[in-house]
Amino acid sequence: MAVYVTNRRAEFDYDILEKFEAGLALLGFEVKALRAGKASITGAYATIKNGRAFLLGAEISPYQPQNTPSGYDPGRTRHLLLTREEIKELTGKTREKGLTLVPIKIYSKGRTVKLEIGLARKKKKFDKRETIKRRETSREIERSLKK
Repeated sequence: MAVYVTNRRAEFDYDILEKFEAGLALLGFEVKALRAGKASITGAYATIKNGRAFLLGAEISPYQPQNTPSGYDPGRTRHLLLTREEIKELTGKTREKGLTLVPIKIYSKGRTVKLEIGLARKKKKFDKRETIKRRETSREIERSLKK
């Protein structure tokens, strides 16, 4: 399982309550661009409209700009492949106040490209400070152990 892109801000900005695995409907050259690491999901989010799931705000740059079809939009809306039961579950949970779908990482599983999305609640400012303090103390402990 190769991880192509991760959203580092997701763990910092959100409390991930639940994780789901979704397939991504991509074009051939987009898969090549992902494998080359020419993608970003920072600031992206998933939404459900008319019983279908979509990924918005994800940026996949062209693999070879000269060979890319004219009119290609790197930030286009991409279809997420989820089962009906998962879509119903996510629809019900995202209607709760303050819950959103955040992409966490894009990776390969066998021959397919998968997206891990998390059902998340935005962290408050004091929660972020607490995360920073925890991270700093663990770094200090590791430094002292090395010496």
